[in-house]
Amino acid sequence: MAAPLIEVIEHLVSGIVEHPDDVDVRAKQTRGGELFEVRVNPDDLGKVIGRQGRTATAIRKVAGAIAGRGGARIDFVDVDRRS
Repeated sequence: MAAPLIEVIEHLVSGIVEHPDDVDVRAKQTRGGELFEVRVNPDDLGKVIGRQGRTATAIRKVAGAIAGRGGARIDFVDVDRRS
């Protein structure tokens, strides 16, 4: 289920940011299930999060609806952050 969800998240985020080429979505398997890490240009991080986190919440809800029963955990980071 990860590949189609990665494409959906990437499409949603790319439509919001000014640097769509810097958008990178990766799926990681964690103890709590699958985690989608969304990397964006540092200049775009505020746009992706939105006022009071509303944009990030909306992206999470759409991805969760598509993911189904298990939902989707999404973490937004800038491309400069190393992990």
